[in-house]
Amino acid sequence: MFYIPKDGHGLPHNPFNAIVSPRPIGWISSRGAEGHDNLAPYSFFNAVAYVPPQVMFCSTGTKDSLMNIRETGVFCVNIVETAAQDVMNSTSKSHLPTVDEFEAAGIEKAECESVVCPRVANAPANLECRVVKLIQLEGKDNHMVIGEVTGVHIRDNCLKDGRFDVTTFQPLSRLGYRDYAVVENVFELKRPDD
Repeated sequence: MFYIPKDGHGLPHNPFNAIVSPRPIGWISSRGAEGHDNLAPYSFFNAVAYVPPQVMFCSTGTKDSLMNIRETGVFCVNIVETAAQDVMNSTSKSHLPTVDEFEAAGIEKAECESVVCPRVANAPANLECRVVKLIQLEGKDNHMVIGEVTGVHIRDNCLKDGRFDVTTFQPLSRLGYRDYAVVENVFELKRPDD
């Protein structure tokens, strides 16, 4: 099969979301200028640079996270473990901007250290971020947020032999459609130049 995206694919569901997978989930927390906290998952998310460490996520539509980040210039990425899949999913529900998703979903929150923003208290890791760029992407309402990581929290039990060990919590990833995957089979692969 071959198709040109602008002409349509003729399938019952768009295959693009499933082709680029698995994707990590950026569980983004933010606080608006009026003090309202927000927590929402984004499946267009990834790390994009080492020095300085930077991450990005994309929002289709001007959602509460994007509005808060525009107002304050900061956000936090909370790493999603499989044990939090249901509570993470519950934070994807549409609420008014004044509703605190932490409270609505019963999630314990803590304050960030390097930015003024909430974070998921018991996440395997939290990446506190300062906005580097907000980019309007092609299309009706597509936005990219790039942030520099200014602080990192790692849950103690996720460190093993001096490494952040994903086998201690099993990351959750997005495959497309309504499909998700659990990282269970981890192996090491050396590069030819190692």
